[in-house]
Amino acid sequence: MRPEDETTKSEFEAFLRFGELAPHEVYRIRLEKEPIPEIDIRDYSAIIAGGSPFDVSIPEEKKSPVQKRIERFFIELFDEVVPVDFPFLGACSGNGHLGKYCGATISNKYAEALGLVEVTKTNAGRKDPLLRNLPQTFSAFVGHKEACDQTPPRAELLLTSKSCPVQMFRIKKNIYATQFHPEADANEFILRIKVYKYFGYFPPGQAEELINAIRDSEAPVANEILRRFVKRYKS
Repeated sequence: MRPEDETTKSEFEAFLRFGELAPHEVYRIRLEKEPIPEIDIRDYSAIIAGGSPFDVSIPEEKKSPVQKRIERFFIELFDEVVPVDFPFLGACSGNGHLGKYCGATISNKYAEALGLVEVTKTNAGRKDPLLRNLPQTFSAFVGHKEACDQTPPRAELLLTSKSCPVQMFRIKKNIYATQFHPEADANEFILRIKVYKYFGYFPPGQAEELINAIRDSEAPVANEILRRFVKRYKS
């Protein structure tokens, strides 16, 4: 969902790296490119949706044709995914699309600048197979202008944080969303800080400060969540 070639390539490679996936094991779709191909979810083991600079909470009249096309795609996709509990993992923008579809209000109330935050497991999170036996609190990379104001109806809240209450939730047994980026590391986020410097995620003058703050940072537990999702559903 990223129109910028540099960041979409880097993000895709990060999902492969931390998901321990080989390129031949995945089918990649760039939703911002036309035409969006038709897909049959029965041909796949799972779906992973990454981030984007598009915000679903902005007024409809301010959305570009590309963004509207992407949003229609997700509505149609979730119409198939949710009824059959098809394995899905949405990160950041993928979280926003799923949250909105499931009835959560999306706004800029819990926006977070690019960097690391501490996330904490809920009671449901301690029991979830993707989080079981992981630390109760751990670091994760975030960077978003909008988020779910509340846990979607009929969803289980798995991870929370002080700055953004809905950091990870699950619908039914196999449909997941994270507000943080489980595919991210310091190099990935340094690139995004540079590319999205003027996209409203943070004051442009703070770019170097943000880069210096995360330069040697890691989020191995968050990366492990992605690895576990892939391992659980890859066939």
